[in-house]
Amino acid sequence: MIRIVYLNGEFLPEDEARIPIMDRGLLFADAIYEGMGVLDGGIVDVRKHMARLRRSLAEVGIPEPHTEEEFLGILMELVRRNDVDEGFLYLHVTRGVAERSYVPVAGLTPTVFGFTQPLHGAPADVEPTGLTMSSQPDLRWVRRDVKTTNLLGQVLANWGASEAGADEALLVAPDGTVTEGGAVSFFPVVDGALLVRPLSNDILPGVTRSTLLEVLDAEGIPIDERTYTLDEALAADEAMITGASSYVEPVLAIDGHPIGDGTSGALTLRLRAAYLALVRSRLRPA
Repeated sequence: MIRIVYLNGEFLPEDEARIPIMDRGLLFADAIYEGMGVLDGGIVDVRKHMARLRRSLAEVGIPEPHTEEEFLGILMELVRRNDVDEGFLYLHVTRGVAERSYVPVAGLTPTVFGFTQPLHGAPADVEPTGLTMSSQPDLRWVRRDVKTTNLLGQVLANWGASEAGADEALLVAPDGTVTEGGAVSFFPVVDGALLVRPLSNDILPGVTRSTLLEVLDAEGIPIDERTYTLDEALAADEAMITGASSYVEPVLAIDGHPIGDGTSGALTLRLRAAYLALVRSRLRPA
């Protein structure tokens, strides 16, 4: 099956999609994006993703190229045309095409494209085997709360983690505190409470993170909202990551050090089940 992608108003085979070399997204990473999970043929937390998309566009001054309903139509058509029941959905908006200059000219038409991919983690109805992490220095730019395509810091961190034999990077700031994963949010569990780093410019406001906090409230599970160190994460009773198409997954080890007993934590698996039940209850079918 040839994957069908979306580019500037057209649905077409991926090998026919072309973007000019003068696109500012290519030259400067002057672009934002969203990554969404597809579950049971619907888009998980799509309204939250659209809200974050609009916020990111506003923060970098890119005009909204479509209404929310138009974006939803594009996304759902991608899911339909690629016959995705469970997987990953990517949406990308650049400032547009212009002669290379650090200062963008006014009136550019944003470039918009999107595509689907296979699931990144364990399927929803399969118990996850867990993953390992490797601590890496957080080298990203300071506005990590804006979901831009300026991802070289994450690329280097996850590459370093892979070279260390781990599945995912755990980013550590110069002050020794943990920020988040290279492509996921991260939560240690200490004495039955989740350590949750507060939202700020230091981390991405993860959509799955947001929904997990809803689950914690509904389940009556306490949180400890503060910064914390790598040593505290290593000493946790269990730990988990969240992501758009990985849902909630256990962390078995960090830097080769087992977390808890080195197996999937009971609380993590309970929260995964509760998270999936919640998002399934409000899916918007494609």
